[in-house]
Amino acid sequence: MVMGEFTQETDVLVIGSGPGGYAAAFRAADLGLDVTMVDTDDRPGGVCLFRGCIPSKTLLHVTELLHDASRAGEMGVVFGRPEVDLDKLRNWKNRVIEKLAGGLLDLTSKRGVLLVKGRAVFESSDHVRMRESEVSHIRFRHAIIATGSTPRSIAGVQFRKGGRIMDSTGALELADIPTRLLVVGGGYVGVELGSVYASLGSRVTVVEMSDRLMMGADRDLVQPLEKRLNELFEVIHLKTEIRSMEEYEDRVEVTWEGEAGESGQAFDRVLVAVGRSPNSTDLGIENTGVEQNERGFIIVDEQMRTADGRIFAVGDVVGGAMLAHKAMHEGKIAAEAIAGEKSAFDYQAVPSVVYTDPQLAWCGLTEELARAGNRPVKVSRFPWSASGRAVSMGVTRGMTKLIVDPDTERVLGLGIVGRNAGEMISEGVLAVEMGALVRDLAMSMHPHPTLSETEEEAAEVFLGSSTHILPRKK
Repeated sequence: MVMGEFTQETDVLVIGSGPGGYAAAFRAADLGLDVTMVDTDDRPGGVCLFRGCIPSKTLLHVTELLHDASRAGEMGVVFGRPEVDLDKLRNWKNRVIEKLAGGLLDLTSKRGVLLVKGRAVFESSDHVRMRESEVSHIRFRHAIIATGSTPRSIAGVQFRKGGRIMDSTGALELADIPTRLLVVGGGYVGVELGSVYASLGSRVTVVEMSDRLMMGADRDLVQPLEKRLNELFEVIHLKTEIRSMEEYEDRVEVTWEGEAGESGQAFDRVLVAVGRSPNSTDLGIENTGVEQNERGFIIVDEQMRTADGRIFAVGDVVGGAMLAHKAMHEGKIAAEAIAGEKSAFDYQAVPSVVYTDPQLAWCGLTEELARAGNRPVKVSRFPWSASGRAVSMGVTRGMTKLIVDPDTERVLGLGIVGRNAGEMISEGVLAVEMGALVRDLAMSMHPHPTLSETEEEAAEVFLGSSTHILPRKK
């Protein structure tokens, strides 16, 4: 037999080593199953660690520092003009990635998970052929597909390594700080990376098809962020579509059409951030009983099981909220279901966070979804201008908002816009998941002065007992 032409066997084969994949592999191993995890990368972490969540948030923290330094003069602390050393900034980002990657690799080894580099292609419901790997075949009792997603482009535009038209991966490499940057798309990636480049010195233009940024979040929560981005960016064009994009050696020529008519400009670089597509092709899925929807997402039940009883799928490849923390929970559920435990994905509050300045976070039911579904709700808002901690930090451009069932007074959703919103949203997740009443939040003593105190005050506004907001006249 030729070296490597053997069939390896495993209880659980995990295809993909991003957050969904490694969470599934680790949980399955903890439950006593023999686990093999395959990926085209030689270390676990996936897009999130190497080309997404971690590098982008590392850079966004730097932009927050720059913003704070610029505002410090109002508080009597004057810094010199910040100087950005791009090489050191890249090195810092890479050190963060390497530290976390090393930790995941160590956990993989200590849990006894076999990590195989290569690409798995299903040949049947219990067998894959490995491509570009030292292993030829793997036979499994169960498989978990966790292959993630890939940035989408727009018609006629292709991404190429080192090109001036970038996807999120290219933008995070920080090849340079372009004088003029066009961002196509006003969602998570567009506003986050646009903020990074604008803070580092680029003149940023944003083009968005819809009538607002950050579709999915309530409009009143987005408004403080839009005000800040209108200051940070050169211009934001809403209700506008790209008509053409031509890349040259020294520029990208772009034309668009919108409410202001048709326009054409040249940019040093363009970031296309218009969503992601599932990595569900070239997996040999047609050789199994796995089913997909019209958009290519794999169809699963509440245990993350596909139409093929042996095969599960988690993360971006199954659609829904394309978030690392959702993928991790789905991965654990799949592993537990395979191990015979009673486990299902029945979460009521999947948190979403936009790491801009101010941050934007929400979970559970939004006001706009409630209105669209004709569901009666009561909304309670606490402005951060009345928060002692927000005033002391100079971050009064914020708000904490509760969505409440008017009959039961149960907390259905929470939204926050402001500094550290991403760190605060978990209290709302817990409240929604536990079926907490609004008075549970109001009667839970929060330390003063803190930003988290605004969650208690928003509940008190609902009850008419807020200390720092006048009650409504009955």
